[in-house]
Amino acid sequence: MANSKAVVPSDFSWSPKFIQDLLPSAERTALLYHLSYLCLGGFPKLERLIRERAIETQMLFGSSETVLLKCVGTSHNLVHSLFPMLMKAIEKNKPSLAVRYLEKARAWIDDIIRAVDDIVKRYKQQNRSVATCTSDVFHEQKETEKQQTQHSNEMKILEETIAKCEEELRKNTNKVEEMEKQIEEKNSELQSHIKSVSQKSNGMGILAALVPFIGPISKAIYDTVTAPGVAAQTQALNAEMTRLNSEKSNLQNKEWKIQVKLTDLQLQLANSKIQLGVIPSPVHLKDVQQCLSRIQKILLQLKKFWEKVAVLLDTLKNKTFVDEDLIEELDDMKDDFLRSIEIAGKYWNSFGESCQSAQGVFSVQSKDAYKFLEINPSSLSEDEWKKQYDSVMEKLKQISPQGSSKPAITE
Repeated sequence: MANSKAVVPSDFSWSPKFIQDLLPSAERTALLYHLSYLCLGGFPKLERLIRERAIETQMLFGSSETVLLKCVGTSHNLVHSLFPMLMKAIEKNKPSLAVRYLEKARAWIDDIIRAVDDIVKRYKQQNRSVATCTSDVFHEQKETEKQQTQHSNEMKILEETIAKCEEELRKNTNKVEEMEKQIEEKNSELQSHIKSVSQKSNGMGILAALVPFIGPISKAIYDTVTAPGVAAQTQALNAEMTRLNSEKSNLQNKEWKIQVKLTDLQLQLANSKIQLGVIPSPVHLKDVQQCLSRIQKILLQLKKFWEKVAVLLDTLKNKTFVDEDLIEELDDMKDDFLRSIEIAGKYWNSFGESCQSAQGVFSVQSKDAYKFLEINPSSLSEDEWKKQYDSVMEKLKQISPQGSSKPAITE
């Protein structure tokens, strides 16, 4: 395809599984609210504040479910409506028909961009509300701490252990951030390599316009970028990306285990303070803020993702179906174009499945995960309190930092 460079994106790097990163934070949020409720709900004013924030978050998750359903529906429409119509337009050599289909797809995507932008703003506001709640808890805590003259030895030991655990978590988090920088640099190098090779291939140029994510290199793409003369570089870059991602995954797993341990220690300290009539620190509300921030960040990625899809479809329309020079060559590149659409459909199916999985988690969170609010924590016996605490901790341990994503496409 002449001038295929025009439809190759500059950052050909999205993975169709990035939406899976929503899952652990969504699942963790309600559990952290539950722990906050157990620790602070015995104080009437704080019980009311936490209840209000938890209910607001529950409603926000319901809206998030709706947005993800839009993503699922649009992915389905691209695979089962747009792509078949494009294939028909190509087979019949009717570029004007393809332009109309692409304009219709652009309208679907504009609707999603608006919806995601709205939900991102709501997460930002909710994070501020939780921060205010946390500040209120600190204020109440200072008032009750005046009643306490000294810490017990048990509490001092716990505080020292928590400080060591927090330092270990900080160091591990820094390692994760450094690993992400290395992955980004290596990914840019791989993108440049794929872009350079794709300029020489009709199919790759078209595929780049239809698939704004790649993730692990599929067989079809791998065959293209491992042609004689480029195979060694492609294999080396892909192997290095695999190694870096594996190291990052190991660090994330370690980070998750440290967080669960830290949460357990913080709960023990909180319980000790409660026994003395002192309001414990709102550490779990801070963790809620972190989860909300992660979700907001990923949803912002989702918005940018759809914006990029819109630009790529516009580019495809303008450079392939409107440019008269390229229309004349449409018959020559028909087979490459049809094959690219078939490959694109598999990636979009994968993305749609990821969105549906995330939507299911938000659905459960918005409906069933906040039933603990129906019980006043001050009415719980010590055994009942311990039973709820053990149940929440067990659920936290079962959450995977990688979510529940399926194996990537390899065909």
